[in-house]
Amino acid sequence: MSSSFGQILKVTTFGESHGKGIGVVVDGYPAGISLKADDIQAQLDRRRPGQSSLTTDRGEADRVTILSGVEHGRTLGIPIALFVANKDQRPGDYQSLREVPRPSHADYTYQVKYGTRSSSGGGRASARETIARVAAGAVAEKMIRHIAGMDIVAWVSSVGPLDVPAFDWTQVSRADVDRHPVRCPHAETADAMAGMILEAKDQGNSLGGIITCVCRNIPAGLGEPVFDKMEALLAHAMLSIPATKGFEIGSGFGGTRMRGSEHNDPFIRKGDRLGTETNNSGGVQGGITNGEPVVFRVAFKPVATIGLEQHTVGFDGKATVLKAKGRHDPCVLPRAVPIVEGMTALVLGDMLLLQKMRETAQDAIR
Repeated sequence: MSSSFGQILKVTTFGESHGKGIGVVVDGYPAGISLKADDIQAQLDRRRPGQSSLTTDRGEADRVTILSGVEHGRTLGIPIALFVANKDQRPGDYQSLREVPRPSHADYTYQVKYGTRSSSGGGRASARETIARVAAGAVAEKMIRHIAGMDIVAWVSSVGPLDVPAFDWTQVSRADVDRHPVRCPHAETADAMAGMILEAKDQGNSLGGIITCVCRNIPAGLGEPVFDKMEALLAHAMLSIPATKGFEIGSGFGGTRMRGSEHNDPFIRKGDRLGTETNNSGGVQGGITNGEPVVFRVAFKPVATIGLEQHTVGFDGKATVLKAKGRHDPCVLPRAVPIVEGMTALVLGDMLLLQKMRETAQDAIR
């Protein structure tokens, strides 16, 4: 099972949804960077369950403990180990599901692959595993801000058929995003989204949507041709998040409806560097960042666990009717925002360290 991500900045996650807890080891992190539990907790609080009526009511504080790699508030350059204990796990909610693979879950595929599976809450396939990603991403974010001043902000840009209208996102902040529990910075649309989510919840159903992410102050030159292009790494990171079904960067699929004369980004002078007049490329050209904001979108499917009866079959092939128990989000989007930001920080941090290593080697040769 692949539980590690990254090349220079490498993270390995562990733990199950209804086990003792969730953890992550961050290796390759530079020494001397200020890091405290509160730096990590801020993002975990945005991901944790029970934040509002729009999310699951599982009662988890998700308090992080730094086990190693930090002393007197500064990193030591050795592996950083982080752990979050599970406090409100209820594996008994899943006893009736032992013999029935839940529709659109990983129960069947894990059973086929390994010959066994975690019998409660999806195990490693559960979205609770993303605690480790958010924690590691917060650590990476401290580094990329310290070294390069990078800034990452994601927000909910659609829920079901409802899209945010065009607005000036260039200055949007996390404070803007967090003003509404839906985590959409457009107030009127956020209210409408909340209404849709609550309606789906009351019906025992669920909704999907899209998260948009912008990365600012990104230096030109990050990304590795040919197979580790920046957009390829971001796509890998985003599509590894549970419930994701699509990724597009810059103009994305909409760009296919444009002509080259409309889609090309002309170069202009921006202070002491070259920049582009438009940003249909999404900040990446030839797989390498060009210094413009990196902008992408991630599609999330409707949550697979719903309260409605579903006709399906058990592992024995016999027809049955399944009605799931447990505590689940009617829409994962509000809590997925910090997950997208965390995985983005891991990609940018890894590529930043790789580029710094290359520059050091080039300077030595000169």
